[in-house]
Amino acid sequence: MSNERLQELRGQVDVINMQILELLSKRASIVTEIGKLHTSMGNEHYDPEREAHMLQALEQANKGPFSNETIKALFREIFRASLAMEEQQARAKIRVQRKSKDERTVITLPNGAEFGSGQFQVIAGPCAVESFEQVDEVAKALAARGVKLMRGMAYKPRTSPYEFQGLGEPGLQIARQVADKYGMAICSEIMDQSQIPMFLDYVDVLWVGARNMQNSFLLRALGKVNKPIILKRGAGATLEEFLYSAEYIVSSGNPNVMLIERGIRTFEKWTRNTLDIGGVTVLKLETHLPVIVDISHSAGRRDIANPLARVARASGADALMVEVHPNPPVAMSDAKQQLTIPEFNSMMDEVMQMA
Repeated sequence: MSNERLQELRGQVDVINMQILELLSKRASIVTEIGKLHTSMGNEHYDPEREAHMLQALEQANKGPFSNETIKALFREIFRASLAMEEQQARAKIRVQRKSKDERTVITLPNGAEFGSGQFQVIAGPCAVESFEQVDEVAKALAARGVKLMRGMAYKPRTSPYEFQGLGEPGLQIARQVADKYGMAICSEIMDQSQIPMFLDYVDVLWVGARNMQNSFLLRALGKVNKPIILKRGAGATLEEFLYSAEYIVSSGNPNVMLIERGIRTFEKWTRNTLDIGGVTVLKLETHLPVIVDISHSAGRRDIANPLARVARASGADALMVEVHPNPPVAMSDAKQQLTIPEFNSMMDEVMQMA
């Protein structure tokens, strides 16, 4: 008799479990609709004040046998699950988010170089354009090693306003002249949307630096440009923030975006930044955009360029970026991290031997 009663009570629990599951599913559907309304109104999905009101109402209505603390703990888990579901649904709609394993964006430059197709590329050049002779000497060495995209940095945002800020438009003119001589494309950092018309006259790839990663006005403006964009991760930005910055460009009409991991700021002092190589592998899983590793700005020192270059390629990155100068000790910016031409050739020998 007692065994029959046990089975009967268990059966009632099973029915209640199914009812709870049905109610949870119904609640999730309603929460999804609420999330869509929040998105359309530009609001944050998480409303702590609303959550507090719901918990207070549950506490007042609770007549046991569970304590108020237990009830609040159970419903907090439901709230967290609902918020996670909303975030997952929102991310699934992001254009830069990878929807399938084989999805990839392939960016082809005017000289035929492909980024994102599986070919490992190298972007190289001096930290800043200083003179025609300087850029020409570097470009000749780069072209001999098959580099197709050269840095042509005419504007240099610096921590101090008294440091070398770049040559400006004359620097772009030098970079364009040299790149044409050796059949290379050039990329250069743009500082403000007012510079877009000038940059379109000279460069093949426009570059958004770490300082401007969250400059939504510039990002939206570049979304209307018909040229590829390089977007650098900010030193304190999360991967999610990084992808949302790329989304500003892509959602504004320009799908040709390349992402650069250039190191994040940590407590470490022996390198300029900390290269987030784990972040590179996560980006390759989460987005279909090409991913590049900047081994110069992440390290800030030339003596570890070779192992970092090997790590960059092994991580699955589509390309690496490195700074090269004919005579680094006299460079007008970032002297410690720029490679000499022989050091660049040594690095290329090592990284290109990798399968």
